[in-house]
Amino acid sequence: MKKLLFRSVLFAAVVVAMVMTSCVSQKKILYLQKEQMIDSITSIEYQNKRSFDYKVQPGDNLYIRVSSMDKNFSEFFNSSGNTNMGTVGGGGNSSGNAGIYLNGFSVSDEGTINFPYAGTIYVKDLTIDEIQQKIQNIIGEYQKETIVYVKLGLFNLTILGEVSRPGQYQVYQSDINLFQALALAGNATDFANKKNVKIIHQTTEGSQIVRVNINDADILSNPQYYLKPNDIIYVEPLGIKRYGFTSVPYSTIFAAASLLITVLTFFIITAD
Repeated sequence: MKKLLFRSVLFAAVVVAMVMTSCVSQKKILYLQKEQMIDSITSIEYQNKRSFDYKVQPGDNLYIRVSSMDKNFSEFFNSSGNTNMGTVGGGGNSSGNAGIYLNGFSVSDEGTINFPYAGTIYVKDLTIDEIQQKIQNIIGEYQKETIVYVKLGLFNLTILGEVSRPGQYQVYQSDINLFQALALAGNATDFANKKNVKIIHQTTEGSQIVRVNINDADILSNPQYYLKPNDIIYVEPLGIKRYGFTSVPYSTIFAAASLLITVLTFFIITAD
């Protein structure tokens, strides 16, 4: 009887241990962890110079407008009408996205755009500021007192893995950080491996994969904190996901314990 009781208790302990270790700890869920931040009155400043030096690549879409004292000259370039350049857009192709695409200038596979008066302009590997200055110089030869505005028409991001709404998203601003991108996708799930988030950059020679830890507050000073157009963010799942719990299932533990007590009581009574 003692041997049976010992085995039953051992079995119960193993079950409870398995359940407890199958839970995702809070340390794996929380963003921006730092020992110094345990004290609520502590403030830490992270330096991360915000610069946008993205070099335009084939397939990018440029939004270009020309402003001039000569109304007819301006209307010639901007006859497509005003395009609403919002701040942040969701996934999918909306009418606004289509308008930006159709009214913009797509960079060809050769890295060029065809612009009125200027003809074919090579823009590959140039920043937005460099493209703006290049077009400004060309247009200035035809019409004085003109101002050229250039923006990225569509800032595409693809967010995959352990997020609530994986998919492709369009951003209508010059830059976006990693947490803003995750917010677009409905945030990372509790089973996300936040210590090993992959960011895939498109480069002039192919692709580059970098790994970042968004559990660590030092991500705020990491150069990868600000994303680039056409980045792919992949949030890996924790290995525990196959059999884990996001929180301790107390009801399951109590039910198992009650069942074990009932079984042990039955054996004790029948043994007597």
